[in-house]
Formats: sequence, C-alpha cells, structure tokens
Amino acid sequence: MKRNHLIKPTLGQHYPTISHGIGVYLYDTDGNPYIDGSSGAVTASIGHGVSEVVEAMTEQAGKISFAYRSHFTSDAAEALAKKLSDLAPGDLNWSFFVNSGSEATETAMKIAIQHWQEKGFERKNRIISRWTSYHGITMGALSMSGHVPRRKRFVPLLEDFPTIPAPYCYRCPYNVEAASCQLQCANELETAIQRIGSENVAAFIAEPIIGASAGAVTPPLGYYPRIKEICERYDILFIADEVMTGMGRTGKMFAMEHWGVIPDIIALGKGMSAGYTPMAATMISDRVMEPILTGSKSIMAGHTYSANPLSAAISLEVLTYLERNELVLAAKEKGDYLLQKLQMLARQFEIIGDVRGKGLLLGLEFVSNRASKRPFEQQSGITSRLVTKAFEKGLLIYPASGAIEGIAGDAVIVSPPLVITKEEIGRLVEILGASLEELQQELYREGLMGNMQAM
Repeated sequence: MKRNHLIKPTLGQHYPTISHGIGVYLYDTDGNPYIDGSSGAVTASIGHGVSEVVEAMTEQAGKISFAYRSHFTSDAAEALAKKLSDLAPGDLNWSFFVNSGSEATETAMKIAIQHWQEKGFERKNRIISRWTSYHGITMGALSMSGHVPRRKRFVPLLEDFPTIPAPYCYRCPYNVEAASCQLQCANELETAIQRIGSENVAAFIAEPIIGASAGAVTPPLGYYPRIKEICERYDILFIADEVMTGMGRTGKMFAMEHWGVIPDIIALGKGMSAGYTPMAATMISDRVMEPILTGSKSIMAGHTYSANPLSAAISLEVLTYLERNELVLAAKEKGDYLLQKLQMLARQFEIIGDVRGKGLLLGLEFVSNRASKRPFEQQSGITSRLVTKAFEKGLLIYPASGAIEGIAGDAVIVSPPLVITKEEIGRLVEILGASLEELQQELYREGLMGNMQAM
C-alpha cells in the first residue's frame, strides 16, 4: 500500500482530493460537488475562482513575489495599508502585516505590551481574555484563548490569561434574562482588573462574535460599550479579534461597528485575503503607536513573509472586489434570509436549541432537551456526526463545539461565501435539513433525546 507523507488533521482518515472551485461550490477529483457552507474555515468570503483576483495575482507575480521587509517596501503593501486605514473606523491608521490570524492576535498582544513599556509602565504586561474563546494556536495566542481542548496539551507552557465569562445569553453564567442582567458579564471585566491590578494589565481581548469555540455567540447590545468604558476608565487597551468577523462577514466591514465601539487594536485574517493567499494584519490606532513612534521607532515583531508583495496585491484586490460588488450589504441581506431559514429548521427539528449570529456568520447549538437546554454527552460526538453527514451529502459546515465551560456543548457555524444566491441558500438549507433529520432519528433510536417542547 502506498504510504502517506502529508500530516492531515486526523491521521488515518480518508480525505477526498480537491480539484477546483467555482463560486460557492468546491469539486473533488471524482467530480463530486460541495456547497461551501462554511467558506472553508470562515475564510473564502468572495467565493472560489474569482478571475479578478487571479489576474491581480498573476500581474504582481510578474513583477516581484518576495522582498524582505527590512530591505524594501512595495507599492502593493503600501496600498493595502492605505485601503485598510480608509475602511477602518476612528484612528486605526497603522497596519502590521503577518501570515495568519494566530500571528495577528499574538502581534496585537506584543504591541499592546510594548505600548506601555515605551510609556514607562513596565509592569503593564498581562492580557485579560474570556473563557469560551479562541485567538489562535501559537503559544501567545493560545495563552489568550479560553478553549480548553486546544489548551489542554500545553497548559504548563501557557500564560494564565483567560479570566472572565463570555457573554453567552443562551446559557447565561448568572442564570438571568438578558433584559434584566445589567450586563453582569461585562462588569466582570472591572472585577478582574481590580483583582489583578490595573497597573499590571496591558489589554483586554475579545472576539466581537465568538466563533470556533462557541458557534457565533453574539453579545447583547450594550455589552461592548460597557467593555470599552471599563477599559478606558482603567487605562487598558481593547483588542478586537476580528480574524473571523472582519471584512464584511457580519454585514459590517468590521463587526465592532454593530456596537458602535472603536477598538485600540484590531486583529484581521481569513476574509482579508478570502483564502487566495496566507495574509493577516494587526491594525493599530494612532494613540497606541504614538509612544513607539517617539520612542524606539520599531515594533518588536516580524516574520519572513510579513508584508509580502504578492499576498498584499491579492488582498488588495479582494477588498476592492468586496467594495465593487457591495458584498458587505449582501452579507447583511443574505444573512437575514439565511437566518430565517435556519429558524424554520429550528421549529422543525427539536435537536436545535439556539440559532444566533449576524450577517453570514450564523450558528446552531444542539441540545438533547430543549426545555432544559441539556447538552449531549461529549462522547456522543453530535457535532462531528452532523458535520460528517452534511459532508457526505455535499455540504461543508464548520464545527464549533465546546461553548459550555470550554468543554461541553455541540454547535456548528453556517457561513457561506458572501456571493451566495438565494437559490443556493435554499439548496444549502435543504441539505442541512436532510442531515439534521437523519441525525435526529438516530438519536431517538439511541435514546439520547429527552422530552422536547416546541420552540
């Protein structure tokens, strides 16, 4: 038997070989079509096979593909940084380009700490983050992440950053309704700061909408204004991890715009290049950059491929394509339509406990008993079973289990490319419904479903 040389996500598992993609569809080498209902890993926002991006890629490759950032800048990188500055709210006018979301959040952490060091506050070096979060797989990013399964193997090497609960209204940690909670989950930030000491805290980091660790958990309207108020009161920077939510995914160019809050630092990735090249960025406000500009004049971070000209040209064309085709507005309108369809599925299938999200970043959480919100036992593998069934029927959805204390809970993200049509949404929902029907019947036969009440 021919041996394998490529390390895949699950060793020993068969993976079909990808052939090509067109729009929202991917095709394997056997000709099987798949609706990309998750944009890969919430990445391929403008769909597959976009000729304008291919042309921009070819044109830049014909000029220069690589130049080290310590030797040269490039027109492509300068233009991309200017474009991001034009798109971003407030004074987020500086961009540091990296290769992945993990690098972007880790760079954000380092810049926040350096900001305070350059101002003479050496002790302000801790980051406060939330449980039920995921900020990346590098050691610094993982230290900020409250995703227990991903942390588990490396806990002795990690900083103990996650501190406060997530704004998880469906399973409120205080067992109160959103209308009367008075934003206790946001107020916990102030408690954490007081316990640690504001003189020791550099920044607070959060995903505007929680992605991989919770399945599009979306906080109430007043949550981020309160968070920003607390950060400003205690002289702490606010980092928005927009790696998954940024660049139009939620119906706004930046998800934080839904709450009218301007972060001090933003981490970007995924949709910034829509999967056409590895590219990410850390955006920094003028205020945060000021002591560095008048001090060391150098950000203590960098990677060989930082500000790569080829990747910059590709990302610039992706952002131009987003604007030219009004895909941010499309994400809102199509997201509202898809949300209605998913809510209809929730009325049809008792396994669905919650439907949530914004734009085309939507999530479904699954329960064994809707009345009590009782989750399934971990060993039941509900999330992976549904993802597999959908895949076999030609639909890709994104697993997002672990919302309950970072360990339990089953959920998926439904996040197709922003170019999806209503007809394609109909097909997506049809396949998802068939997969849910098959799974729910299995669970009843296995005795894993409780007595349910209609939604």
